[in-house]
Amino acid sequence: MVINRGICLIVGYIFGLFQTGYIYGKIQHIDIRDYGSGNAGTTNTLRTLGWKAGLITFLGDAGKAILAMLAVWLFFHGKYPGEVSLLEMYAGLGAVLGHNFPFYLKFKGGKGIACTAGFIITFYPPMAVFCLLVFIGAVAVTRYVSLGSILVAVSFYIQLILFGQLGYLWVDERLLLEVYVVGAVFSGLAIWRHRANIKRLVSGTENKFSISNAGNLKKNQ
Repeated sequence: MVINRGICLIVGYIFGLFQTGYIYGKIQHIDIRDYGSGNAGTTNTLRTLGWKAGLITFLGDAGKAILAMLAVWLFFHGKYPGEVSLLEMYAGLGAVLGHNFPFYLKFKGGKGIACTAGFIITFYPPMAVFCLLVFIGAVAVTRYVSLGSILVAVSFYIQLILFGQLGYLWVDERLLLEVYVVGAVFSGLAIWRHRANIKRLVSGTENKFSISNAGNLKKNQ
């Protein structure tokens, strides 16, 4: 039912409004969006406030997607056992939208990668393993966190179709096309949110990640 999907999106959006990086920054008496890249996500928090802040932000942002999906599962799994995995996808997508576009911060949030990671871990854990390896490999070789994040979005979608066609996903076959469409929104949104990074990657001006630069509190120009 369309109304169930809408409910799940709204539930996810509400969970996604918990802006871990922004809240952590406020505890440190700063607005994280005024520093570094101006983003309220994990990478900018790590670069600006250090490893502890980055880890807390990642766990908080991934966790809110996990909790949103758990809430939906608890409410719907008894009524719609064949659709609950799809409904969880909508909750995860809502969490990403709430994270990226929080209304109370004038829709200026993060890029949703940590949230998407939480979604992938909950939706089908084997995907998360390969996505993690792709991310670590890309960042280790190139030192571009943005490239690693983009490749995670691409590899997730490839896996989604592969596992879906092989019948490994916990979803009714009749819903597979919708699963692929929602999955495409996840990946497309992640890539779109990195559009400025993509331009810098192409031009060779993208910032490389350095361990020594973590915690570099640098005000936006």
